[in-house]
Parts: sequence; C-alpha cells; structure tokens
Amino acid sequence: MRADRLFTGISQLVSPRGWFASRGVSMSELDIVDDAAMAVSAGMVTWVGPAIDWQGQATEEIDLGGRAVVPGMTDSHTHAIWAGDRLDDFEARCIGVPYEEILSRGGGIRRTMRLTSHTDIDSLVTLAEPRIMSLMASGACTVEVKSGYGGTASAEIASLKAIARLADRVPVRLVPTLLIHVPPRDASERSAYIDMVTSSLIPEVGTSRLAQAVDIFIEREAFSVDDARLIFQAARNAHLPVKAHVDQFHSIGGVELAIEFGALSVDHLEVSGAAQVQAIAASNTIAVVLPGVSLHLGLKAAPARSLIDAGAAVAIATDLNPGSSPLYSIQLALALAVRMHSLTPAEALTAVTVNAAAALGLGDSGRLREGQRADFLVLGSRDWRELPYALGGTPIERVFIGGRRMFP
Repeated sequence: MRADRLFTGISQLVSPRGWFASRGVSMSELDIVDDAAMAVSAGMVTWVGPAIDWQGQATEEIDLGGRAVVPGMTDSHTHAIWAGDRLDDFEARCIGVPYEEILSRGGGIRRTMRLTSHTDIDSLVTLAEPRIMSLMASGACTVEVKSGYGGTASAEIASLKAIARLADRVPVRLVPTLLIHVPPRDASERSAYIDMVTSSLIPEVGTSRLAQAVDIFIEREAFSVDDARLIFQAARNAHLPVKAHVDQFHSIGGVELAIEFGALSVDHLEVSGAAQVQAIAASNTIAVVLPGVSLHLGLKAAPARSLIDAGAAVAIATDLNPGSSPLYSIQLALALAVRMHSLTPAEALTAVTVNAAAALGLGDSGRLREGQRADFLVLGSRDWRELPYALGGTPIERVFIGGRRMFP
C-alpha cells in the first residue's frame, strides 16, 4: 500500500464505532487504538491501526509526538452570518429587563435582522470569517451556517450567497441552510410572507442549490405547525431535506411534524417531554442539543440523557448567534454537554462527530477509518479525555482537514 502521508506518534487514535449515526447505548462505544498510525491519500483515510502493523510506503511521514488523535468535530447548528451586536440586550437582560421591553426598544432579534438585511454581502463575509476560524480553532472541521436574519427573499438570498463566498475563504467545510426564522411583525402579513417563502424563495433556493436544507422555527411566537407543514411541503417539492427549531419555549407539535417529514434533525428540545423523547427515539431524526443557549439564557437543559437512554441519536452544537448563544467553541459545547446534559465523555465525542455529521446528512466524516475524510484533531495530551475535560483555553494542539494542517 502507498500513501501520501503516514501519521505516526499517535498515543491513542479514537473513533466512534459503527456507521453513520450512533444511537442510544452505542453512543458510548469507541474504537481506541494505542500506539497507532494513520495513512492518508487524496484527503481521505486509507489505513488505520497499530503503527507496528503498517507495511506500506508513504511519500511523507509526520510524527505527531505521542499525542491523542480524535475525529474533527462538526458544528451542526450555527447562525454565523449576522451584522451588528446584541450587547445592549445582554446588559439589559442581566439587570432584569423583560425581553418584551427589549423588543419595544428596538432590540432583540429584529435588531439583528434590520442590521443584517442592510449589510452588503462582502461585509457579511468579512464579519463571519473570524467566527468560522474561531470554530475551526476549537476543533470544528465542518460547520453548518444558517440564513434567517434577512426577513425578505432578497436578504435571505444575500445571506446564502455570503455563505457561499465564505466557503471559498475558509478551510472548513461549510453546509448552508435556509432558515425561515421569524414571521412579519404585522400578523396580517403572515399569510403573504408564507406564500412568498413557499412559492418563490424555497423554489429559487432549490434550483440554485444555495442551501442544502430548509429549517424553520416552530414556536408560539414564531411559526405554527400549520405554517411549518406548508414550508416542509415546499421544501419536499424542491427536493431539499428539512430541519426544525422545536420545543425551545413551548412544545406545540413541532417535533412530531418534523418527524412526519423525515427531518434530518430537531434542534433545541429544552421543553420536550416524555412523548417527544419517545417519538424521536423511534425515528431516524437526530436530536440536536444546544448547551450554549441553556447557559446564556438560563433555560432548562434539553433532556439529552433521557433521549440517549430511550435509544435516540443525539448531537451537540454551539448555536453560535449574537442573541442567545455567543458560543464560539464546539469543544466548549462538548464539555458543557457533559456537565449540563449528563453525557459521558464517550457519548459527547460521538455527539460532536458522527452524530453531528448525520444531523447534516453527511456520512463521510466523524470517524477515522478507511474511506472517511481525513479531518482530525491532535490534542496536547496523550489521553483523548482531555477534550471533554478542559474548560477554557484549548486542549487542541493542531487541526487537520483533508490530511493537511490548517491550525495553527
């Protein structure tokens, strides 16, 4: 066997077991190879095993110095395209100002929408690039980025075009999603808005392939289940898979509808109850939990432990956004999930690798084995458990994407 590169000096090579998403108890199953080596060609893993068993030849050999290696992480839920800030909102909330009053002052999500929709594409790219690079430094090799701060068809298309341009400027693989986020302020305009989304925006995105999925926020103060059904049907007609923000503040049937439409993922789930847990566990939909939101807003943590115990596939993401989760580290999201959601270290690693990739419909990353992308992290420790253990700083020494060092 010949390889472009052979990576040696790996104290532990750690990878989730099985194929595609891991569910329930299988989330704790890891393959750990001590004193390992890994061969890479054309950006893909071609061989892994004990270093002593390697019998091939490599054009280049790279000694990692006795470090642990884990798969590159996937951040499957971010809102990294935005303009402006929400610092006034943050300060007001810290002294007890109700969100309704913040909105009446011109703050909240509509402030972000107003500023984003009036910012040109190049500026949106410039603002978003350091956010993506921060996520990469924290171990994210694939990042989903949503639109959703536009409010009009043209502004949503502009955000998606910004994501496409951004993808050409960063080494991270970006996965764009069209998010139908907030209805018009005037309730009388809701029907016309949904008609625009279903008859124009989604078909245009489907034809242009500016997005790889359609997401919608199903909530009492956002879109109803009936609204979402229309959006999902339009996405199906445009051959786009669906996702959904559900059960963040109220459980109004969003989980059940998303499962009915075979959603890739249902995200948030902070108020999901036993019925929703069982429904997700009985489906192929990935449950995405967002510890940054619970931490920043003081919300109840999503029932990730109950989901895993019921047999569901759980993923972890940052939900990076300016309002509810200014979390720029997927490694910290992983570490918080262990503390806040009662995941074991092994389950948390699975949740940010193979399961997070599955939440985006991706089966080519999240494990370090033959035929997978050579996206991996070299830790500063011999023991992989430093990854979920560390809080602050970073346990990640180097980031490789496609077998090439991208950070630092």
